[in-house]
Amino acid sequence: MLTIKRLSLDDARVLIAGTRQRAEEIGVPMCIAVADESGQLVAFERMDGGKITSTIIAQDKAYTAAGAKRTTESYGEVSQPGKPGYGINTAIGGRLLIVGGGIPILVDGDVVGAVGVSSGTPAQDADCAQAGVDHFLAMSASSR
Repeated sequence: MLTIKRLSLDDARVLIAGTRQRAEEIGVPMCIAVADESGQLVAFERMDGGKITSTIIAQDKAYTAAGAKRTTESYGEVSQPGKPGYGINTAIGGRLLIVGGGIPILVDGDVVGAVGVSSGTPAQDADCAQAGVDHFLAMSASSR
């Protein structure tokens, strides 16, 4: 029998709040998706002004980061021609995203979920996603 660590809905809300705060600071309305450890959507928010096309992109970034247990940006680096992951982004119906903005969430060495952010540049998306993860980890540490 397996024991699986997984983000709760309350955890997802904390992640979204931290991500939204950073998005507001930089003035870019984002689409924010939080997935569990298997990449399934737990919560989603499209800030007022977030791009309509970014709703699916954010979800797929969270899916990729959780399932691959790595950042979407790192997938981008290894998926270039001549690299070991070349073409990976065409797998699974194109759901694997290779641009910044998807970050796995590790707790005690286990991936418990991921956040995916989209609507800005890849660097802005990754910055906001990291802010959400940092906020979540700080809140989790203070409640232990």
